[in-house]
Amino acid sequence: MTSIRRRLTVWYTVALGATLLAFGGTLYLQRESSAVDEVDQRLALEADLSAQWLTESYRVLGRITELDTLFRAPDNLKPRSRAAARDSLGYKGNLGAVPVMDPQVMAYFDGARDFLVVSDRQGNVLVMSAQAQVLPVNSIERLRQKLKPMPIERQVETFTFDDSIGAARYVVLPVRGAGPQIGGILVAAPKHSVVFGPAALLRSMLLITPLIIVGSLGLGYWLAGTSLRPIEAMIDELGAITDGRSLHRRLQVAGGEELARLATTLNRMISRLEESFTALRRFTADASHELKTPLMVLRAGVERALTHPKAPPETYELLDQTLEGVNRMTELVDNLLTLARADEGSAPLAVAECDLRDLVTDAAETAGMLAEPKDITITTQVPSQPVLVHIDESRILQLLLNLVTNAVKYTPSRGQVSIGLVDDGSDVVIMVQDTGVGIAAGDLPHIFERFWRADVARTRVSERAGTGLGLAITQWIAEAHGGSIAVQSRPGRGTVFTVSLPRKHAPSPIVS
Repeated sequence: MTSIRRRLTVWYTVALGATLLAFGGTLYLQRESSAVDEVDQRLALEADLSAQWLTESYRVLGRITELDTLFRAPDNLKPRSRAAARDSLGYKGNLGAVPVMDPQVMAYFDGARDFLVVSDRQGNVLVMSAQAQVLPVNSIERLRQKLKPMPIERQVETFTFDDSIGAARYVVLPVRGAGPQIGGILVAAPKHSVVFGPAALLRSMLLITPLIIVGSLGLGYWLAGTSLRPIEAMIDELGAITDGRSLHRRLQVAGGEELARLATTLNRMISRLEESFTALRRFTADASHELKTPLMVLRAGVERALTHPKAPPETYELLDQTLEGVNRMTELVDNLLTLARADEGSAPLAVAECDLRDLVTDAAETAGMLAEPKDITITTQVPSQPVLVHIDESRILQLLLNLVTNAVKYTPSRGQVSIGLVDDGSDVVIMVQDTGVGIAAGDLPHIFERFWRADVARTRVSERAGTGLGLAITQWIAEAHGGSIAVQSRPGRGTVFTVSLPRKHAPSPIVS
């Protein structure tokens, strides 16, 4: 499942990418429009200046053109054949007298930046700028066609050059104060001729956008992690509370308004759970305590009846069954009382240094007595040197007896149960292994739960059903000493319980 942090990062990046796309698209369109306006303004200015130059020259000189019967190409045109020059400039038909611009006036147009053409009133080309001279003949013809017929007013439009130039803007300006031979001026320039046009902007955006996206990924991931850090702290705190013994803890109310409301709601829920658990534990402890005395009286009465010499045999049989039930009830009550006190933190440990080998030997002797009717072999492996640990001797012995009793109970006749003790330096490890029926993989996560027992097949092997509390008490004893217990098992191949205890541990009488 994708984490919220990753999803927030992705959505942050997508939102930023969409914003960049919208912003870039708008900027591109705006820049394209601005580029067109900029080209139009430049062309209009250049056309106006050229018209003013022609008008002023005509006013000063009185005449700026003359007829050339030999058709000399304009001096600022590249050399070419007479016929080719006439054709490119638009002169058709027989050679005759044509107007030619004064060289002094014509020199002004040599430095024109754009494609500039000056024509007479019939649309014939008089002057072309250096930029226009390098155009192909067909492009020059297209420019000339824009001057026929000469428009009455200024005209600004778009047309397409050849593939190498593309779309261009042009301005046609009629000139009326430069003599009868001057008709108008055409100035054209490609749309991409601006210093920083749409194409350059697009290249810049394509270069910068990936860097922004990558940076936003890192920034978004960091921001999401920072925003979710209070939630992670809540998760860790809730994980510590879910063991059922830390319900007195509360979440810290911090962060924004939403997180504060969440923490407050969870704290109220934990308070209600704590009240329910406390009431349940108190009931369990009280009920177990109150049941102990009646059970002791009932057990004493049954045992006294069993000693009556004149009772019939069938009565003895019923009394034996009753006594067995009373013993099971007594064991259940004792286990419930132990767990209830442990949950309330009122089950102190009498910790003292002792040799763990002695406890393992005592548990092995008890296991030997239980295994004798089933001809089960009990083996013990302990170090030759003393294994001194700080433990509650009675509780650890209870732990060992629970494990060996289960091992004998679920091991078929002529099986084997081994008890091992390993000194691992800072820790000591106790292993109880059997060759019994084993535990299914689906049952392993639940075997330390209270009142839980394995499948029916495993239960049938035992001579008497258990209470389902022995392993829960075993786990509590191990954890109360700062240790742990683990299990490995496979159906039909036996089970291994491993208890790890620290060599030195000062457990608190209140286990939380």
